[in-house]
Amino acid sequence: MIYRIENKGKKFAYLVKNREEFLALRNAKENLDNLAKARQGDEKAKAQLVQFAYNIGVLQRSALAGCKSIGSYFFHDVDCYDAAQSAVMAQQILAKKDEIGLMMLEKSASGGYHLVCKRQPGTTILENQVRIATILQIEMDTNVKDLQRVVFSTSGDEKDLLYLDDELFGEPMTAEECEAEYARLKERERKGLEQVPPGAKKARKHYKPWLEVLATDYRTNRSDSAVGCVTAIDERARFVMEAVLKAKNLDKSDFTDIGGRHNAVKIFLSGTNQLLSKEEANGALAELMPEHWADDNIQKCLNDFYDRYYDPERKLNKDEEAIFTKSRRIANDKEAEVMDRAASIPPEMPAKLPKLIKLLTKNTPNQYKAAVAHAVFPSLGTHLKEVEFEYTDYVKHEATLMNCLMAHTGAGKGCIDEPIRHIMADIKARDVENTRREAEWKKDCQKKGANKDKQVRPEGLVIQEIDPDMTKPALVTRMDEAEGHFVYVKLNEIDLFEQLKGQTGKQHFQLMCLAFDPGAEFGQTRIGTQSVTARPKCRFNWNACTTVQKGRRFFSRVLTDGPISRINFCTIPEMEIGAEQPIYGKYDEAFDEELKTYINNLTSAHGVVDCPQAFRLAKKLQEECAEVARLSQDETYWNLSHRAIVIAWLKACVLYVANGCQWEKTMEEFIRWSLQYDLWCKMQFFGDDIEKAAREGERTGTRGPRNLLELLPDEFTLEDAKRVRLQQGLTAGHKETSHMVRTWRMRGYCAQSTEHSFIKSEKYKGKAKK
Repeated sequence: MIYRIENKGKKFAYLVKNREEFLALRNAKENLDNLAKARQGDEKAKAQLVQFAYNIGVLQRSALAGCKSIGSYFFHDVDCYDAAQSAVMAQQILAKKDEIGLMMLEKSASGGYHLVCKRQPGTTILENQVRIATILQIEMDTNVKDLQRVVFSTSGDEKDLLYLDDELFGEPMTAEECEAEYARLKERERKGLEQVPPGAKKARKHYKPWLEVLATDYRTNRSDSAVGCVTAIDERARFVMEAVLKAKNLDKSDFTDIGGRHNAVKIFLSGTNQLLSKEEANGALAELMPEHWADDNIQKCLNDFYDRYYDPERKLNKDEEAIFTKSRRIANDKEAEVMDRAASIPPEMPAKLPKLIKLLTKNTPNQYKAAVAHAVFPSLGTHLKEVEFEYTDYVKHEATLMNCLMAHTGAGKGCIDEPIRHIMADIKARDVENTRREAEWKKDCQKKGANKDKQVRPEGLVIQEIDPDMTKPALVTRMDEAEGHFVYVKLNEIDLFEQLKGQTGKQHFQLMCLAFDPGAEFGQTRIGTQSVTARPKCRFNWNACTTVQKGRRFFSRVLTDGPISRINFCTIPEMEIGAEQPIYGKYDEAFDEELKTYINNLTSAHGVVDCPQAFRLAKKLQEECAEVARLSQDETYWNLSHRAIVIAWLKACVLYVANGCQWEKTMEEFIRWSLQYDLWCKMQFFGDDIEKAAREGERTGTRGPRNLLELLPDEFTLEDAKRVRLQQGLTAGHKETSHMVRTWRMRGYCAQSTEHSFIKSEKYKGKAKK
């Protein structure tokens, strides 16, 4: 089915009934004008193109948010930036339209192609995208698999709309069947049953799944295929491939020659079988002979060669040793990077920053920029009134952002003061006026005592910036009178929160947790006529500073209770003794004028704001953190990462709104760094304390998640894995260790080599601790 999408602060889907309606929408004058501008590089015009959705089934309501109905068709995106290549690609797609179940083919505004194909029942969108990419041997983007994917249209001209089957305007399943299919597929994803290569689960814009097939040959869709496992070759494997070709006097054309293809494979394997794993050799063949590498005779040759001649005990000859040594030096280790347990410095801030962050840090000395880049978000979020964003679990969040700057004494924690003061200037001005009105009312009440004509409390007393030295009733009143705004406080020392601790002694910690949790209320109920009785929604943002020692002491009683995971932490690196005094820039009228545009965008926002780029980024970050956790088996890191990703995602949403609901390419790198920095701080400052509190162990010192696979030899046994777990203070029973290794195998990190041993995948070989 085809749905037209309208964005009214929230996305709504309207069914397109037939070809005539579809073409009329595409050929509307406004759409054609925007298309012409978009093809000249105008991103704003592109955002105004008519939008369609193709993945959705039969909807029972028009709101797109929360949709749980999948249809019989799916969208597939193909990028292409070369005109000649584009023409060939279109022919390639149309030639196999029956095989891929093509329902629509259109040229995108950027020069690539949008495909809509039939989805095989019982399989997810990602599984079908991998199948199509493998059949066509055309790169795919792994980030476009979400159900609610919205697509910018082009025109109805035959040069843009190359193919359209009218069957696409209907849906063979009923609404109930669409929803039941959605539920089955979500369960399939949850249980890890999707038949896709491990790489398809990673964020890759130019992914070639045919170089990394599992035990299924997607091109023929045979479950009993003879095709073995394949590892997409990295820089090290590619160097080996090229070196062997040169040493054996082979040319790549030898692998496509019908008469000599089989002999070329034998000669090639004779040089690689001691230098590449069988999976890597298969990957090399997939590059050398993409049309025939999966043929049964080639696969049999590969299997026979490795069964007969592969001998890990055989000493390498002189030529093999030279290739092997050089290949190890140039090994590409980017994919295996994880945060080092003993890392002494936080992740480095990106060189290119989003425009708003660049503005807010431009007057800040370099050593303070990272701290300021984190600390500005609570005050920015405070400008949003009743604005919500929908997270990946479809729960709506407001921009609750709490930041704690922890650094050594004399580090310069005051670096955050001026940027925050200028961000809060407009709120401060209104607060001053309303504070004056409140003071006049109180003075009038004191004059009239208990007289009946005492004036009622004035309306509109919105005072957002509060003093921490207040009672709970006073704080409840401030929240109740905020009219949907956040209340905000900035503390020069975090222990000033003690003034809010209340009778229980933990009220300030409870307040932090309630503020972060969507929809939570904060208040009290009293019988007295003069008492404050109210339960407003808890909207509370704050900044605080502290030394590392005092900060660890402050949170020591709530290490596993939740406040730490809900707070965004940052720090300032220590300067060398005798370092020069940092010099700040000037915060002048020009600075305020430039900042005003962003502040106005925040204050004018309302309702549910949809930021698809932030939504997709959150999905990527979830998978990236999960991969670190799987390799490190660090439960503390894993638990902290959940809310840390939510915090990073909220920052992305705030930046998006402040930028006039326009996404910048720099935002993704900045938000990813922000998440990594936040988690680095949490693990450094609290990691061992949290683990000790949870496990009652005695581990001390600063820490971060450690890749356990790095600590094992290239070939290892379960006993080796148990030993490493024990060394790292983890439980090392057979059940826990087997589960860990099984997870690694499922993710392609290692493979079983014998009944009792396992061997690392090449992308993780040679990752011993430096």
